[in-house]
Amino acid sequence: MADARARLRQTLLLAPTTLTLLVFMLLPMLLMAWMSVLQPDTYGGVRWHDWSLDAYVQFLYERDLDDSLLLNTDYLQIFLRSFLLAGFATVVTLLIGFPVALYIALKDEKTRQRLILLVSIPFWTNLLVRTYAWILLLRNSGLIDSALSSLGLGSGALDILYTPSAVAIGFVYSFLPFMILPIYTSLEKLDWRLVEAAFDLGANRWQALRRVILPLAMPGIVAGCLMVFIPAIGSYYIPELLGGGKSLMIGNLVQNQFGTARNWPFGAALSFMLLALVLVSMLIYTRRFQRPPGE
Repeated sequence: MADARARLRQTLLLAPTTLTLLVFMLLPMLLMAWMSVLQPDTYGGVRWHDWSLDAYVQFLYERDLDDSLLLNTDYLQIFLRSFLLAGFATVVTLLIGFPVALYIALKDEKTRQRLILLVSIPFWTNLLVRTYAWILLLRNSGLIDSALSSLGLGSGALDILYTPSAVAIGFVYSFLPFMILPIYTSLEKLDWRLVEAAFDLGANRWQALRRVILPLAMPGIVAGCLMVFIPAIGSYYIPELLGGGKSLMIGNLVQNQFGTARNWPFGAALSFMLLALVLVSMLIYTRRFQRPPGE
C-alpha cells in the first residue's frame, strides 16, 4: 500500500513536466511528421487527405518535363554547408572557450564571479541587435576595415560581409558563452588535489592537462559542444543578416519553404531530416567522447 502511494505521489510530481513535454515538444513534432507526408496546397498549407512522399524525394531529386527523376544535390550542399559552418564554430569556440574557462576556474572566488559576469554580459542585449552590430563592424569602410587601413594592414575593401566567413564569425561570437559556461561548471567542481598529485608523480603541465583535467572536464566540453552545434546548425537570422542570403543554411531553407515557396510538406521534411542528422551526429559524438578514461 505504501509503495502504491509512493508511486502515485511520484507520478503526480512528474505530471506537469510530462504534460509540458507532450504539449510543447511531442505534439508539434508529430504534427510536422504528419505534414511532411502530405501534398502541398496551392496557396500554402497542405491537403490533409492527400498522402505523398514527394517532399522526401524532392530533397535529392527533381522532376524533368517528362516526369522523370533527375539527381539534384542543391539541397544536399546546403545541408553540408550548414554542418561545416556549425562544426567550424564548435571547434573554434572550444579552442577559445576551454582556456578561458580554465583561467576563470583557477582564480579566487571573487575574481571568478567578476569574470563570469563579464562572460554573461552579452546575454543582457538582444542577439539580433548584436548581430546587426557585426554588420557595422564587417562591412566595407566599417570599423575593422578602417582600423586595418589606418595601420597599413589592409589594401582595398575588406569584402568579408555577406560571405560564409562572416557567418562563421557571427556564430563564434554569438555562441561562445554557451561553450565557456558549461566547461567552467565542470572545472569549478574539479578536485585540484588530483592535479597536484599528478605533479607529485612527475607529470608536467601538458600531461596533467591531458590526463587529469581534460577527462574530468569532458562532461562540460560535451555539453558546450552540443549547446553550440545544435543552435548553430539551425540558425536563421545570423546567416540571413551576415550572409545576406548568399550563404543559405538549413534554417533559411526551411523558412523559405514555409514562406515564399509555400511548400509546407517539404519544409516539414527538411526539419525532420535535420532532426535525424543532428540526433545521429550527437549520438556518435557522445559515444566517442564520453567513454571513461583508459578505454
